[in-house]
This record gives sequence, C-alpha cells and structure tokens, in this order.
Amino acid sequence: MKISFTSMGPEDSNAIVTFLSTNNFPFHVRREWTEVELTGVVDGGRYWNNESQGFWIIGDGECLGMAVLEDLEDDTPMFDLRLAGTYRGLGLGVLVLKELTDKVFNDHPETLRFEGQTREDNLAMRKTFVKAGFLKEAHYRMSWPADDGTRMASVAYAILRQDWESGETTRFDWNDLQV
Repeated sequence: MKISFTSMGPEDSNAIVTFLSTNNFPFHVRREWTEVELTGVVDGGRYWNNESQGFWIIGDGECLGMAVLEDLEDDTPMFDLRLAGTYRGLGLGVLVLKELTDKVFNDHPETLRFEGQTREDNLAMRKTFVKAGFLKEAHYRMSWPADDGTRMASVAYAILRQDWESGETTRFDWNDLQV
C-alpha cells in the first residue's frame, strides 16, 4: 500500500471533528470528546500552527487516519498517530510510522531525532515502534492517567536521524551507572 500525507488546514475543521468524535482511541489520554469540545480545540488551530501540523493519512485513496507532528520548532519533534478503527489491527502501523518518519527527516533537515510515546499496555504500538526502527528510551512510571482513575506508565521511543539514514539502531546501556 502506498501511504501519503495531506496537510490539514482550517477547511478541514468539520472533518477533523467528525473523525475524532466517531472513532474511539482507547490508548490516548483523552479517549472521547464531545463535538463542542473538539470544535473549540480544532478551531483554535491545534492542527495547524507554528508548533504542530496535522495530516490526513491516505492509503490507496482511502483516509486511514490522522497524524499530528508536534514541537516542530524543536530539533526533536513528536507525533500523535490515530488510525481509524476500521484500519487498526491490519499491520498498517509500521508502514505508516516508517513513512511518517521519512516525511519528518526529509522535510525537516534540522531534526535530529523523532519521538513518540504510548501507554505501557498498548503492546501493538510498542511493537510498531520497534519494527519501525525506534528504540525505547524512557519508561515514565505512573505518568499516564487512565479512565478508571489509576495511572499507567508512559513509554517513550525515538529514532535518531543517523539511525534512519544508516538503517542501524544506535543502542545504549540502560545500566550504565553502578552504585
């Protein structure tokens, strides 16, 4: 499948609200929104400003979901990825993430590393990160609020530009400090 990305702009406001309000995202901090809440966030420019840019993910002419690049004024942008419910579990995540990584490094030559985070129990996304060449860099204990009031760990993964260019993953020693 050929993946492409179409930039979002103010003309996409209604489509973004519809997409986010008609899909459930069980592993995101905010799983469900009302249309009024979403309209305020979207019309406030959340998906098109100096720091972030949203994109529709297109595969074979179909809208598979959306991705938002965040912290674009830094050399370490992050992303938010949301596939539509009908496209989850089909193995598209790795392809989409690899294409998104290519886009970031090709379009932003100042970018040194590209990062994403997910909940510790989102095993599908954690495997997607690894298969797409990302390396686990952090495990933030009890940092992600869950719907039931508990807190889960947030796990951060990143890929370095040099790793993207070489196809090799630069590893590090998790236990480098001995006391």
